[in-house]
Amino acid sequence: MIRAVVFDVGEYLVDETREYGTWADWLGVPRHTFAAMFGAVIAQGRDYRETFEEFQPGFDLAEERERRAAAGKPEWFGEDDLYSDVRPSLAALREAGLWVGIAGNQTVRAGGLLREMDLPTDLIATSDDWGASKPDVAFFEHVIEATPAEPHEILDVGDRLDNDIRPAAQAGLLTALIRRGPWGTIQQRDPAADAITTMRIDSLAELPEKITKFNAEER
Repeated sequence: MIRAVVFDVGEYLVDETREYGTWADWLGVPRHTFAAMFGAVIAQGRDYRETFEEFQPGFDLAEERERRAAAGKPEWFGEDDLYSDVRPSLAALREAGLWVGIAGNQTVRAGGLLREMDLPTDLIATSDDWGASKPDVAFFEHVIEATPAEPHEILDVGDRLDNDIRPAAQAGLLTALIRRGPWGTIQQRDPAADAITTMRIDSLAELPEKITKFNAEER
């Protein structure tokens, strides 16, 4: 049975359209050009950070984040950047008696922004907090350690096969692949998806019913 649900952050809780737009501005390239290159890099199976290097060879994301902060333009997201189904869906899962966590590849600053939103969750953690990033197995070991459930009782929701679904399944977690954002859209047709995905969703609002049905079938 599913007793806990763990979510990532970017591109299916938080819509990163505005944030990546500010990166395009920072690099001095048109936003649509940056977006097109971003999609191309993902479709080629490359690390998304290579997008920045296409426009600025040798680009160091951590250093540039510090430079942006020093210039008064730090990474930022708020309530308006949440997808509309996030808050009600998280609340519905908790009301159904499920433990709900958020854990993603995010900076300490991003973790602080998430906590300030007072989302209906039991845990908010980031890769910077844990010193381990997806898809490393150490990240999912932290997830398991922080969650009051056995690995096979944890549903990990992700939009990426490479960073979320595949390593979570290898760690013994159940998985839900959401079709949202660039990765979730591009990777939906990967033939490996069905073999490692417990369920597929187009909206977080589908989760309460799907989990209820899954648990009923497991009894």
